[in-house]
Amino acid sequence: MAKPSPLTTPDGRYIVVRGRLWRTANPGLPDDERTHLVAALMDGRRGVATAKRANDSIAEKTARAAVDAAKHGLGERGPVWWTDGAPDLNRHMARTTVYADWFATINPAGEAA
Repeated sequence: MAKPSPLTTPDGRYIVVRGRLWRTANPGLPDDERTHLVAALMDGRRGVATAKRANDSIAEKTARAAVDAAKHGLGERGPVWWTDGAPDLNRHMARTTVYADWFATINPAGEAA
C-alpha cells in the first residue's frame, strides 16, 4: 500500500507534520538537480544511521553535514525559495500562523473537513 502524500499548505510552501510546518523543496528545481539532491539526502541519512550504529561521531558529523548540504540545495533550509517577501514559518505550529484558518478546516486524518 502506498504511503499517503503529506498534508501540504495551499501555497505549497510547507508540509504539515503533527501540526508543525516544514518547508518543502523548491518546486522550481530542474528534475535532474532535484533527483541528484534527493539521492544525496538519502545517502546522508543512511550515513547518519550507519555512523550512529557504529558509535562513530566523526562519521556522524560528516553525514549530518551532507544532509544539511542537500537540504540547503533543495531549498528546505537556508534562504526561502519564494520571492514575494513572505516570512519563513518553518517549524512553527500551523495553528499559530497565517495558515491557522486553513488548518482549522483539516480533520485529524489530514483531510479537508
